[in-house]
Amino acid sequence: MSSILEITYPLSSALIIILAVGLGFYITRKYQLGWRLYWIGAAIFILSQVFHIPFNLGLTYLFRIGVLPSPPESWQPIFNAIILGLSAGLFEEVARYAGYRWWAKDARSWSKGLLYGAGHGGMEAMLIGGLVLYTFFQLLALRELDLSAIIPVDQLEVVQAHVAAYWSVAWYDSFLSTLERLLTLPVQICFSILVLQVFTRGHAYWLLIAILWHAIIDALAVFAAGAWGVYVAEAIIALLAVLSVIIIFRLRQPEPEPIQEPITSPPPLETLLTMQTPDETPEEIEKSRYL
Repeated sequence: MSSILEITYPLSSALIIILAVGLGFYITRKYQLGWRLYWIGAAIFILSQVFHIPFNLGLTYLFRIGVLPSPPESWQPIFNAIILGLSAGLFEEVARYAGYRWWAKDARSWSKGLLYGAGHGGMEAMLIGGLVLYTFFQLLALRELDLSAIIPVDQLEVVQAHVAAYWSVAWYDSFLSTLERLLTLPVQICFSILVLQVFTRGHAYWLLIAILWHAIIDALAVFAAGAWGVYVAEAIIALLAVLSVIIIFRLRQPEPEPIQEPITSPPPLETLLTMQTPDETPEEIEKSRYL
């Protein structure tokens, strides 16, 4: 099985990156847009994680040392899913709003919102694709090594189990990351379209809707993966992706008409022929001889 996985794991990584970039190509070609908004959306995702990841790490530390009270053990899966969902929704959607507000000031149409969201989700996908490839090479190297010579004794059994599990999955399971990104890209675009309504419809509550929708999707995915397994989680994400696509098209607005400069037509020929010429005096005729 591992010989097949040596092909499918890198292929999965490549497909994720192709999906991310290919979506950008499709939107830019279809709506005659440049790549600027795509890369702004990509940069906004990175900036959101600069604050999001340290926040989650700090919150986890505060719970672990007892500064923040932990819920009962039976409630922890639901509690963790809600907290992770809310933090993702808050940091990513506020960052998305800030990008619209101060950076992508020209993104005020549905098609530009699509491209902005494709960049946000595309960068997330490309980073995950890179992580999939990095993990592949790391586990490929560990498989060929004598782990007892490089891993501490107290961690050896855990690492060996991890390496064995990685190389023993069914080949189609190695494409689960690709499937997840395929389903997540329209969801990320939906978030961008929701935040866009703050500017096109003039109501701030659209930002709150985007935060809550993001939190619901992430919380359900996290809880389902832990409670029912990855296949159920992917099925739930697929359903939420379909709902997100419906939201995207329900919020579609006519594209603004391009501003055209008024065209000044030359005067008709009849007008030119009837235009009076200045009277020519003998003095003017005499001067013209020397011009």
